[in-house]
Amino acid sequence: MDEWFAGIEAGGTKFNCIIARDPQQVLAETRIDTTTPGETIPKVCEFLKKSINGSGIKISRIGLGFFGPLDLNPRSSTYGSITTTPKLAWRNIPVLSLIQDELGIPATIDTDVNAAAVGEGYWGAARGLDDYVYITIGTGIGGGVVVHGKPVHGMIHPELGHIVVNHDRIVDPFMGSCPYHLDCWEGLAAGPAILQRWHTPAQFLPDDHPAWDLEADYIAQALQTIILALSPQMIILGGGVMNHTGLLEKIRIRTKTILNRYVDHPAIEQHIDQYIIPPALGNRAGVLGAVALAIKQT
Repeated sequence: MDEWFAGIEAGGTKFNCIIARDPQQVLAETRIDTTTPGETIPKVCEFLKKSINGSGIKISRIGLGFFGPLDLNPRSSTYGSITTTPKLAWRNIPVLSLIQDELGIPATIDTDVNAAAVGEGYWGAARGLDDYVYITIGTGIGGGVVVHGKPVHGMIHPELGHIVVNHDRIVDPFMGSCPYHLDCWEGLAAGPAILQRWHTPAQFLPDDHPAWDLEADYIAQALQTIILALSPQMIILGGGVMNHTGLLEKIRIRTKTILNRYVDHPAIEQHIDQYIIPPALGNRAGVLGAVALAIKQT
């Protein structure tokens, strides 16, 4: 295969950009800080232009995995635009057309978590599965839902990070950090919530800190809802918060406890360590997933 593809994973703090054919064949890769559309998007386009000119290769298609919410309706006049994001500078920005028109290369857009989910299905932990969920827990919480081998869009696309979890204000008096809902799942369990509640970034909290039992409980509550509503074949948990040693095992134990054998299936009762798992592509799931989006559209 002589074709090359570009992948752009756009997150709240950084844009990861890559030119690749697959996880092993990578031509160029960079990271660009997320500031404003007027600063960040030109830097992304410049990276791709320099890589193309310097190597003489041709990029067949660009895959875009963007933070949202996004307008993903191809019939909409604002298709490919960011909509009601809390990142105010990015609201109503037509990111698909800006990048596509500047580079003159066709592009495909989806949410960053849908892209990561596609990547895990194409190259990673979910290869061979048709129905699974990828969740990232970091600056925010998002979920990519794959059903019958395709990411779910529907009215817009799933926003799993904003589902409701039980919030015992005696155990946890923190009000929540979500600007829309305060104590939704993201408002209680994303990185900013951990920082605001404990006044320490997640990566600096010790293993025996009470934060981790609370975090595992909120995540397990949400996973219970996802398991009961979607019945996925696998749940993949990524994102910076999930890098904490021991958190994944706490989540598995707590999820089994909350389900209380209602879903009496070997995947839960006997093999939960193979059911709730980390991404096989690690922290490159999103950007490689963006490449997979591009490949699957050619």
